[in-house]
Amino acid sequence: MGGQGAARLEWSTLTLSAVLIATLIAAPVLSVFSNVFIGGTSDTWGHLADTVLGEFVVNTVILCVGVGLGVASIGVTTAWLTTMLDFPGRRFFEWALVLPLAMPAYVMAYVYTDFLQFVGPVQSFLRETFGWRRGDYWFPDVRTVGGAVAMFMFVLYPYVYMIARAAFLERAGGMLEAGRSLGLGPWGSFFRVSLPLARPAVVAGTALALMETLADFGTVSYFGVQTFTTGIYRAWFSLGDRIAAAQLSAALLAFVILVLTLERISRGRARFNNTSRQSKLPVRHRLALLPGLLAAFACFMPLLLGFLLPAGLLLQMAFAEGDAQFGPRFVQLARNSFVLASVTAVIAVLLAVLLAYAARLARSRLPQALNRVVGMGYAVPGSVIAVGVLIPLTRLDNWLAQVWTAVSGSNPGLILTGGIAALVYAYLARFLAVALQTVDSSLGKITPSMD
Repeated sequence: MGGQGAARLEWSTLTLSAVLIATLIAAPVLSVFSNVFIGGTSDTWGHLADTVLGEFVVNTVILCVGVGLGVASIGVTTAWLTTMLDFPGRRFFEWALVLPLAMPAYVMAYVYTDFLQFVGPVQSFLRETFGWRRGDYWFPDVRTVGGAVAMFMFVLYPYVYMIARAAFLERAGGMLEAGRSLGLGPWGSFFRVSLPLARPAVVAGTALALMETLADFGTVSYFGVQTFTTGIYRAWFSLGDRIAAAQLSAALLAFVILVLTLERISRGRARFNNTSRQSKLPVRHRLALLPGLLAAFACFMPLLLGFLLPAGLLLQMAFAEGDAQFGPRFVQLARNSFVLASVTAVIAVLLAVLLAYAARLARSRLPQALNRVVGMGYAVPGSVIAVGVLIPLTRLDNWLAQVWTAVSGSNPGLILTGGIAALVYAYLARFLAVALQTVDSSLGKITPSMD
């Protein structure tokens, strides 16, 4: 009895801590959306609804469908190949397929536009080789909604690849052997055993990619694609109407919530826990030469288009034209970025473990609901999150400065917003969803009886 009471108390303390932390992390998002209920409907919203809102909806849906299908297909395929099959270069591709995450989508958009434009090397080579002139040939325009889908697809597929591969490694071994003993072939084992087991992981990775897509401004703005994100920037920073921007942001998140809710409904009560005490690694099938080369080619193309080619073009530009920022200033910027990223990553993982485990143990649905709100921050543009952070923190900073001055007689300056604290807080509000989705997906592999 004493142990059960202590466990209940521990769970209650854990749940309370998780609720407080989740509320704090979600505060910037909530502060932005509080503008939805302030001042009613603005004239800007009416103007957007009458003119470009339909275009926002269509382009956003096209982006989400295209990117979702693309990252899921590439991520699951490459994860399956590197986990279940043995072919030339497999060990290299296991880690190299993650590299496109290091390439920002908007940077890749700039690189591919320069590479594929009319005066770029590709079209110039075609004209010189075949003697073509302007109007003699058709060449696809990369600065379209289809081009934006391609940019996001080849940059964001590692989200699905990493989580799906971990699921295949931890769950598929014994289940595949059982499926083969029941007469399932390779394709039957994939579609009827491995893919259903990895479904939560695939959904988590795809959701992260979609939220990254929805929050992106640089790529769609550079390509001239009108989406909810460009509308948010225009309403907030160009027209100065935070109410309309908040309403657009709320509509954007409502779309994300709808998609995730439909997936949960389609999943129903299905759960995929690993009930064995030891995870049995899958036995890789050694491919013959030609199938092995095809598998290597399938893994090489996403890596080439998502990292090797754009990184090579950037290096070529840097060596050819030079970089005035390279030197001591570059080292300082790199050090600052590394420190911020490291601090944020460590805190994010710790908070994600606490929030995910508290939601798993809690009998109340409140922690789960708050975790979903925390996760929605990943779909909000970074500058909007920054405004949501600065509004309350600036007021708190001023209040703390007044109290400090009244007590000590000296002005402490900006305590919270004058250092990296506010920046780390904004990063957590924006990126905690990445750690939370991954931890939550991993906890789903553990049977509840082990809690």
